[in-house]
Amino acid sequence: METQHPNLFERFNQWITESIMVKLFSIGFLILILLIPASWIEDLIQERQGRANEVIREVSDKWSGTQTLSGPVLMIPFTKIERTKRWQDGKQIEELTESVHKAYFLPEEYTVNSKVAPEKLHRGIFDVAVYETDLAMKATYATPDFGAWNIPDSQVHWKEAVLLNGITDLRGISENPVIQVGENKILSEPSNDLGLLINQPIFYQNENESVTSTNQYHLTSGIVASLGWLTRPESQLSVSIQLSLKGSEGLYFVPTGKSTQVDVAGPWPSPSFEGKLLPKDRTISEQDFSATWKVLSYNRPFAQKWINHDQSLSGSEFGVRLLIPADQYQKSIRTAKYGALIIILAFTALFLVEITTKIRIHPFQYILIGVALIIYYTLLLSLSEQVGYNIAYGISSVATILLVSFYSSSFLRKKSILFLFTTLMTFFYAFIFVIIQAQDFSLLIGSIGLFLIIGLLMYFSRNIRWYGDRAENVIES
Repeated sequence: METQHPNLFERFNQWITESIMVKLFSIGFLILILLIPASWIEDLIQERQGRANEVIREVSDKWSGTQTLSGPVLMIPFTKIERTKRWQDGKQIEELTESVHKAYFLPEEYTVNSKVAPEKLHRGIFDVAVYETDLAMKATYATPDFGAWNIPDSQVHWKEAVLLNGITDLRGISENPVIQVGENKILSEPSNDLGLLINQPIFYQNENESVTSTNQYHLTSGIVASLGWLTRPESQLSVSIQLSLKGSEGLYFVPTGKSTQVDVAGPWPSPSFEGKLLPKDRTISEQDFSATWKVLSYNRPFAQKWINHDQSLSGSEFGVRLLIPADQYQKSIRTAKYGALIIILAFTALFLVEITTKIRIHPFQYILIGVALIIYYTLLLSLSEQVGYNIAYGISSVATILLVSFYSSSFLRKKSILFLFTTLMTFFYAFIFVIIQAQDFSLLIGSIGLFLIIGLLMYFSRNIRWYGDRAENVIES
């Protein structure tokens, strides 16, 4: 009986089916295709993160924004008389010109005691940290001295002397401020034209972390209190201010005193001490926190007194930000960056199983497993917004591993092979979780882990005959 030899098309089809190189190229092509929706996942996470920041801005706009306090600053106008000379009709004429300027004086000692009462406001699934605080401020001033500017007391407008206390958002004032100068209580008025220059902290989030930036502008809002002096005061000035204030997320201070001490405390377990200066003492527990800043004039980049807008109260602001432990977006983005690694490791494991056990896995089966590994990240993101990142990671990982394992049981007939593949998937997700949690050592752990994985792949693939029996035949011949 004559044997039939396969024709060219059949031989080509058989080569396509059995060739390891073709299989490798097809798996690589599938990985590249799956990277497209994987990049969409990162865009989705960033979109949700942007929505969370937008909600924070909306709530802050209705409640009251981040508050920065500067002052009190003593402002006293004065008249400056200058002699000028000019030529007219061939003669030199001497004239006296007068101009009004403003002198600013900072306190010798400035203390603030703030009791913060925070709470969470909810907008949908998002939380925003807001607070109310009672501020007790005390300041002492030396007798204002205009001698350094060669201005006699007669040219000083003592009746127009005022105290300026900068507040970034006047909507946060919930009670009438109580200002006492010496033994006398004085009235104050809101103002949108203080003329102080200061840095306002601004917060934004990038894909990995929260970032503090600053925006320099004229601090136009605050309260103004007239001192009602008739003449130059003979003794130092003692000022105390009681202020009830509302704000969102952050409370910051400018160290206007030659010696400044600020004490802030409140029932909040996750404060972030930010700005140019860190607190001298701090205590953080699971229920509350307290912090104390002590700042000297040597620690700040501005002087005790100046004229007009010659000086900016910038470069040494500090304070506390009430963080809500909602780092699911940053951690989800970091996890999504390992999406390609998970797909490559899973496909590599399946490929090694395929060529060592002679089990044929169709490219469509690879695709379904890859899609399951990508949908995992949307599941992680949606659950983390509800229950937090750690719990969401556990639920999503277990669900994805079970789904892939149950599906793989349809072509991985041997229970031992299926158990090995499931164990590898569990190890992969546990490995990524350890990297995400250990931020300071993530590079070290990741590098060592990947090195060990490559070593294991080399070990298990050492006996694979990549060219089949043809290489042996060539050696024997």
